[in-house]
Amino acid sequence: MRIVLLGAPGSGKGTQGKRLAEEHGIPQISTGDLLRAAVAAGTPLGERARAAMEAGQLVSDDVVVGLIRERLGGSDAAGGFILDGFPRNVAQAEALDSMLEEIGRPLQAALHIEVDFDILMKRLTGRRTCEECGQMYNIYTSPPRVEGRCDKCGGRLVQRADDNEETISRRLEVYRSQTMPLIDYYHRQGKLLDVDGDGEVDEVHARIAGQLKGLA
Repeated sequence: MRIVLLGAPGSGKGTQGKRLAEEHGIPQISTGDLLRAAVAAGTPLGERARAAMEAGQLVSDDVVVGLIRERLGGSDAAGGFILDGFPRNVAQAEALDSMLEEIGRPLQAALHIEVDFDILMKRLTGRRTCEECGQMYNIYTSPPRVEGRCDKCGGRLVQRADDNEETISRRLEVYRSQTMPLIDYYHRQGKLLDVDGDGEVDEVHARIAGQLKGLA
């Protein structure tokens, strides 16, 4: 199975990607993780990435695609992969397609987890985390028994600084303008699989499994 995951912040694609990776025994490849590892290891691509970041620039697409190419050489990726966080726009998708065709491992599907933006706003602005044990809650969908206190340890629940409505609105707008065109791109290729991401984790996972049925 060779797929990319698409979904706005808060859509649950990270959670679902991890579960799919465990079930199918294939890696969930996060480009953020790849970049951090390459920079830490001081590889040639990592050094190019470091130079860009230190200059306050975006890491170029060819560096990211190069890192993905290297990662797909790992033995754990022999049976497939799940790409999470790349591509973010059509130019990146085209570069990725070219590389995957070159190595004979083209994408089979682009899994798009759809969630209404109003629901995303509630999911993201409602997040609270325990200062002590890290347990997560949502004041709208999974609130603690005692307001502001962790059920597990009684620790204080806090909201991340960037989980405010203004910041989240900006993040969702960036997603809408930059990443949504990918939906059309993969639709034209006949590779787009839409999944309703509203509901419990198990419900959404069952829908995903139904869509991916038959992918080797």
